[in-house]
Formats: sequence, C-alpha cells, structure tokens
Amino acid sequence: MMTVEACKLLAAVSDAAMIDVAKDLIRIPSFKTEETEVACFLAEFFRERGYIIKMQEVEPGRFQTIAILRGTGGGKSLMLNGHTDIDPLAMGWSRDPWRPSVEGNRLYGAGSRNMKGGLATIIAAGEAVRTSGVKLKGDLVLAFVAGELQGGVGTSYLCEYGPLADMAVVPEPFGAHNILTVSAGIVELAVNVLGASRHISRVEEGSVDAIEMMSKAIPVLNNLQFRHSPREDLPGMPRAIVGAIIGGRGRDHNLRGPNFVSDFCTALVDVRFLPGMSAESVREDIEAALENLKKTVDDFHYEIEMPLDPKYKAFTMVMEPFDLPRDEYILKSVLVQYRALTGREPDGLGAVPPGSYSGDDTSHLWAAGVPCLLYGPGGSQESETAQDEYTRIDDMSLVARVLALTALDVCTLPEQEAPPR
Repeated sequence: MMTVEACKLLAAVSDAAMIDVAKDLIRIPSFKTEETEVACFLAEFFRERGYIIKMQEVEPGRFQTIAILRGTGGGKSLMLNGHTDIDPLAMGWSRDPWRPSVEGNRLYGAGSRNMKGGLATIIAAGEAVRTSGVKLKGDLVLAFVAGELQGGVGTSYLCEYGPLADMAVVPEPFGAHNILTVSAGIVELAVNVLGASRHISRVEEGSVDAIEMMSKAIPVLNNLQFRHSPREDLPGMPRAIVGAIIGGRGRDHNLRGPNFVSDFCTALVDVRFLPGMSAESVREDIEAALENLKKTVDDFHYEIEMPLDPKYKAFTMVMEPFDLPRDEYILKSVLVQYRALTGREPDGLGAVPPGSYSGDDTSHLWAAGVPCLLYGPGGSQESETAQDEYTRIDDMSLVARVLALTALDVCTLPEQEAPPR
C-alpha cells in the first residue's frame, strides 16, 4: 500500500507540464558541443522555481546545468542525470524536427528520444517533489550534462568537481519496462592512412593513393577479431564499425585539390567492447589486424589516433564497460517502485540488448563511486538518429512516477558516509 507521501508525490506529477517542457527542450537545437543555449534555458526554468542552480563551464563557453532540491538533512542523496546533447539528424524527415508535435502516444521532434523525453521525466520528478510538499531528508540533484555523446564530457567534469550523490539514475531511452544495469564500453579512434600525392598528370610517378589504401583497410576494420570472453547476455559484442571517412591532401584533408592524388585519408572507428576488455586491448587488436594487412599490401602505412582529436566532435573520452552488482540498493529501489506502479516484473532487467550495446554516463558515475542504473522512456526503434524521431508519452509518464518514488525512497534513507559535494 502506498504511503501518504507517495500518494502526494504521484498526484503532483503533471503529464501536461512534462510534455510542455519536453517541447520547449526540443525547440532548442543542442547538438554535441552546442548545449549552452539549452543549459541557459534550464537554469532560468529552475531558478524561477527556487532550486539551487550551478552552471558549470565544462569547456570554454560550453555550459551544463545542475539543479538541486536541498533535503532537510540526514538522508542519502539521489542524482537524476541526463544529457542535453543530441545526435546529428538523419535525412528524410517528413516533419520539421524543431517543431515538436504530439500524435497519439508519440511526441515527435529532434532529440525527443535521445534524450529530451528523458530530461522531461527528470524535471517532472523534481517538480513533483517541490510542489507536493513532501520533504526529503537527502538532496535531490538534477544534472543536465553536456557531451555524453562524446564519451561523457559533462559527467566526467561533474565527477571531478561535484556535486555527486549517493546513488543515481540515468534515463537513457531504453523503455519504461526495461531496467538496465549493464552497458558496453566504447572507444572511438581514427585510423589515418598515408599516401604520396602527385598531380593527375603525373599519377604514374610514384603516387600512392591514400583513399585507395583505405578501401583495403575498411573491410579489415569492419571485421575485427577481438580477444574476449563471450557473454551469453551480450551475444552481439564486441563489435566495430567504420562510421565516417574523409580523404584529401595534407593532414587537414584539404578538399580543394581533387586534381591531386590523396595523401591522407582518415577513417573514424567506433568499437563497443565487453566487461573484461579494455580500451588498450582494443587498440592492440586493431594494430595487430592492420599490421597483418601491411604485410600483404605494398606501400600501406597507417597511424592510430586514440583518443580522437576534438576537431571531429566525436568521442574524446573512453567509456569503460559498466556492470552494476545485483545487490546495489538503487536497483532494489527502482524495482520496488516499478512493481508498485505496474503490478508486474519488467520486460528486461540487467543486460538488455540492443540497449546494453550502448555506452552512457553510468560508466563515469560508477567509477566515481556512485551506484547507478539506466531507466528511461523509449521511442523510435530504428536508431537514435532515425528520421521522425519520437518518444512514447506513456513511457514518460511511468518513468517520471518511478523516479519520483525512487527519490522519496532513497532520500529518506539514513545518511552514513555520503560522497563529498
């Protein structure tokens, strides 16, 4: 049976207000490295409502927003952590991605699934606590971080400078009926192939086409064999893809000279790896594969850049694999709230492919000593950058209520040795 405080919290969750703020967030483009405008919007939103605000400059001119509801004291703290950066948009949208719209159970718009719908659930949970009159002993920390899509730039900053909390939930978009405690490790790297440039009129005079050489490397990179111990719950890992290539003249890939043979070609490679593997072992396996290619292809010369140069606006950090022990209290709490609201067990618990093939900020939080898990609203299924991206409204509604009840549970636990803030 629900307590009086729990009933007050649930009554204070406003689906209409949650959808409105999600729309406001969707209207603000916030591609990775371009999150400051949405950070300023959030800071003003929470300032008007009496939260303690911390604007953090994670890089020069690049900000993220932390909003805190202080507890009365003596209780554990909870962080709800979501990222404000969104993925590049795919071609083929049938609607304006910056004009959010509701059709049935779907809220459409750029970044709605990953993860402005999740951000709205964080806000709805915080607002339910604030407006209900329910008093928490511990702090509720709402972290709206930058650069998760670059490997966790914002949460890494948060882990170094604070504030942290005793436990955390990250509402990544894997569906309101899935609770994930396992995530892949991710490393992104550049493979540069070096050639020898000659004018088109002198191609025969010792030219080595870096683009042609890269065409020989791509099948190798797309079919890498990694040293690992297989896991039955993650059958599709490890895996790697070449996600982008660019070739031209010189190390800046100058494209103004297509009348010259390319002497520098770069492939950006994304690798998802299992617990028990490491970024260094991944690099060693890639080097071994390219060395084997070098033995069979004359004039094949390569370099590896890891981590990536920030100019690529891709992953500049490594996300190590995450695997939460099943006895952590945050898992127990979220499960209890989910069961109370739905009357059933979640569809997925623990490692839930393909969601667990993704990396996320749980990696950094766990490394900083914060037990955490993934629980957020789902939506469009094809990919995180699918055209006509949407999030499911009923998922948002359930997640917001689970998060509010989790805050009530965690933030009334007696405080012992909480991490410094």
